[in-house]
Amino acid sequence: MDDLRVVVVDGERLREQWRYVHNVVVPPDELSADEVRERVGRHRLENAYLGDVLVGCSTVRPPDGERGVATVIARVLPEYRGRGIGAALYEHCLARAFALGAREVRTVVLAANADGVRFARKRGFVEVERYVAPEDETEVWLTLRLES
Repeated sequence: MDDLRVVVVDGERLREQWRYVHNVVVPPDELSADEVRERVGRHRLENAYLGDVLVGCSTVRPPDGERGVATVIARVLPEYRGRGIGAALYEHCLARAFALGAREVRTVVLAANADGVRFARKRGFVEVERYVAPEDETEVWLTLRLES
């Protein structure tokens, strides 16, 4: 997707845009401004735009542990899905994870997000864990590992 522009989150305005997309796409895991500020220090957060229009956001958690596990998460606002934006954003995140030295890639998806689960499985991810976040205790989350 040639007209997709991905920008590293830097500064309050971009953090708020990232937070907006995250909270729309994953309402059970709504984040505060302080939580996003903290995540910027640990992960690579990026916003995706078509022209000047915010259409999505992403997270790349850098490789961790002996196995070099990185986590990639691409989120697209509902009104922009089905146009290839998610695929392009995912490919961008995957390239970033490998550039950071990842030897294994995972993603995390809300189990109730059928589109997200289908998207991940279509790209070769397989479920490795199901869990309920302690702060919520109602929503089931899936950790999936990229096979291949």
